[in-house]
Amino acid sequence: QVQLVESEGGLVQAGGSLRLSCAASGSIHTIYDMGWFRQAPGKQRELVAQITIDGSTNYADSVKGRFTISRDNAKKMVFLQMDSLKPVDTAVYYCNAKVKISGWVVVLDYWGQGTQVTVSL
Repeated sequence: QVQLVESEGGLVQAGGSLRLSCAASGSIHTIYDMGWFRQAPGKQRELVAQITIDGSTNYADSVKGRFTISRDNAKKMVFLQMDSLKPVDTAVYYCNAKVKISGWVVVLDYWGQGTQVTVSL
């Protein structure tokens, strides 16, 4: 019904930058909150950043001032600009969207497949 496809992550040196993108497709009526989560080995998945349909943003304390989330509603895309990357940012990053499907009443959570981001010293 709904697919979220993320861009490739990658390997970057500490202090470097990386931009992730995620495109939604399918029988979409409305996309509400969109966000990025991450999961490091042996840790629980955690929220990195979230953006509402009207552009309000929320960030994890650990990424404030370094990461920027944005979205393009017309293209059904969300982006995560990651600057000043640190080794502790190494994780699998997942795109998330709360979507109302055409013809349905409920809003459902959808996830991307995940993309690996590795930050080396």
